[in-house]
Amino acid sequence: MKSKFIFLAFLMITGFACAQVQFEAKASKTKLGVNERLRIDFTMNEDGDNFNPPSFSNFTVVGGPNQSVSNSWINGKRSYSKTYSYFLAPKKRGNFTIGQAEITIEGNVYKTTPVDIEVTAAVDEPTDGNNSEYIASENLHLVAEISNTNPYLNEAITVVYKLYVSPRINVSDWRQIDNPKFSDFWSQNIDMQRLQVENGEYKGEPYRYVVLRKTVLYPQKTGKLDIEPLTLSVSVDVPGDRRDIFGNRFYETVDKTVAAGNRTINVKPLPAEGKPAGFTGAVGRNLSFRVTADKQELNATESLQAKVQVSGQGNLKLFDLPTLTVPASVEKYEPEYVEDVTTNLNGMQGSISNTYTLVPQAKGKYPIPPVSFSYFDLKSETYRTLTSDEILLNVNAAPAGQIAGASGSSNVVTQQVPSAASQFRYIKLNSDLTPIGQTPFIRSVLFWSLFALPLLLIPVAIFFGKRREAIAGDVKGNRIKKADRLARKYLSEAKRNLGDQKKFYESLERALHNYLKAKLHIQTSEMSKERIRELLSTRRVDANTVTQFIKLLESCEFARYTPASNVAMRQDYDKAVEVISEIDKQV
Repeated sequence: MKSKFIFLAFLMITGFACAQVQFEAKASKTKLGVNERLRIDFTMNEDGDNFNPPSFSNFTVVGGPNQSVSNSWINGKRSYSKTYSYFLAPKKRGNFTIGQAEITIEGNVYKTTPVDIEVTAAVDEPTDGNNSEYIASENLHLVAEISNTNPYLNEAITVVYKLYVSPRINVSDWRQIDNPKFSDFWSQNIDMQRLQVENGEYKGEPYRYVVLRKTVLYPQKTGKLDIEPLTLSVSVDVPGDRRDIFGNRFYETVDKTVAAGNRTINVKPLPAEGKPAGFTGAVGRNLSFRVTADKQELNATESLQAKVQVSGQGNLKLFDLPTLTVPASVEKYEPEYVEDVTTNLNGMQGSISNTYTLVPQAKGKYPIPPVSFSYFDLKSETYRTLTSDEILLNVNAAPAGQIAGASGSSNVVTQQVPSAASQFRYIKLNSDLTPIGQTPFIRSVLFWSLFALPLLLIPVAIFFGKRREAIAGDVKGNRIKKADRLARKYLSEAKRNLGDQKKFYESLERALHNYLKAKLHIQTSEMSKERIRELLSTRRVDANTVTQFIKLLESCEFARYTPASNVAMRQDYDKAVEVISEIDKQV
């Protein structure tokens, strides 16, 4: 009897001890969409060894295992908890079972109860429970704010990229992964001196935000155009479940990729009704137009400067100025194009001008006819035509000895007439000739010198001929000389601005565009990368050279908001010299 009593007591104590051990599996949700995630915790109230998780065959483990331990004493009683956490993403739809996990505690093996999970079709707003990545994604948003989603062709719109951050998380660092390529737009990034954190709201909740980039776009095509997203990699500090001895949460750093999302705008064509015959694509607000001359009274063969200028707000770099017409007796030289344009959130502002050098050839009064300029006014949504005043040039007689014509049909020759006493002064009446002497010219030193001179010139001619052939055969040297000439012609301004990043890349981009305008005879409004690629390919320029030219244009765009060293600017300049020379050779 005594032995039976001891055995019964041992069973009761063992059963009581076993009843105290708890090992269970808890899922954050048992029903979720295929695009959602769940968290499953395997929790025990006693420390164990040899933890063995289930296989998770129908799920992808996107996080874990994360281990957390809680051990505390309250009123002399010990409370202990140890948890292994996993974050799972379903691989497909269906009903699945998460199998049993195992743990060894004090020599005994404990198993959890299987958990049934139902995976449905994707939901509109996925949630991921307590996953750090989910917390980061819910509290971090990159937004592209577009000023106008229904603009006219060549009307300026702005895209402002803002990064919204919830007060619940912190951002420690960020970098750009993918920059949008505005292939159907003329684009200009606005310089950001420094980033400033501001307070605002996102979907009605308080957020902090920072403006990362401001870009001005001018659509070059009509219809629906896509604006590619800006993509960033952001290091986010997310509060975790663990706390320090003072009760403060430990933060976990998560690298989160965020994108601004694809945006689509609908570009309206300019109205066909009322379009003037001389319209060249100018679009803007309150543009002004004038033609001026630095002087209106001058002598024949003396030069003057006539300026054709458009000022105001609009697509100033994307249209051609009207041509100045002058009378036949006034010689006109190629104009000098000058841009004084700044870009802000309202678009381009400033002025562009062509300055002509004019030289009247004869005396008379010469009118420079009025010049008309047409543009589409965005304020009234109508076409407007501005006409300059007529400029009357009063040309006086040319200086003595030059020809000047009257305003009539006949020309008058104005020539200095000498007096009667001196009009034959140039005729020599008394000669000062001296005799040669008795020595005959034949067989003299001068005779033999002149006779031998052609023979002496033969080796000199051979030497220079070979040198000329060597120069002609030096293909590399000739290419370098030709490249230097092209560089001096198109890239002189860019070379002067080496060291000043903004001015250098603006002048480099302008030089590349001017070269294409001169070589391919295309307008500024056709300067999209696809159009340039198509035209160069049509002229049988090899693909590698075309790619290098496009990369140069992209470098000019990218360098507007990314710092560049003097070495990088020098490399871009040298590459521009090489590419222009190569295109010139092939075209």
